[in-house]
Amino acid sequence: MNWIQVLLIASVIVLLVYLLRSRRSAQARAWVKLGYVLFVVAAVYAIVRPDDTTIVANWLGVARGADLIGYALIVAFLFTTISTYLRFKDLELRYAQLARSIALDGARAPDER
Repeated sequence: MNWIQVLLIASVIVLLVYLLRSRRSAQARAWVKLGYVLFVVAAVYAIVRPDDTTIVANWLGVARGADLIGYALIVAFLFTTISTYLRFKDLELRYAQLARSIALDGARAPDER
C-alpha cells in the first residue's frame, strides 16, 4: 500500500466520522447513515484494490473503473443535491409557520371608533 492510498483511506474515514457525529445526527434517518457507511466501505475497497473496479465496470458494461466511479459520484451528488433541496424546503415551511404563529400571538384587536 502506498502513501496516497493511506491518505485517501484516512480522508474517507475522517469524513465518515464527521458525518456520523454531526449535531443533527439525532434527526438523521438511519438509511442515510447506512448509505454513508456503504459508501465508505466501497471507497476503501476501491482504493485498496483499484483493478477490481475495472472488473466490476466491465461486468456492468462500462469500459473503465474510473468511469464507473465517476458515474457513481454523479448519482451521489444528485442524491445529496435533492436531499439538501428538500431539507431547505422543509425548513422554509417551518419558518413560515413559526412566523405566522408569532404574528397571530402578537396580534391586537383593531381600535373601534
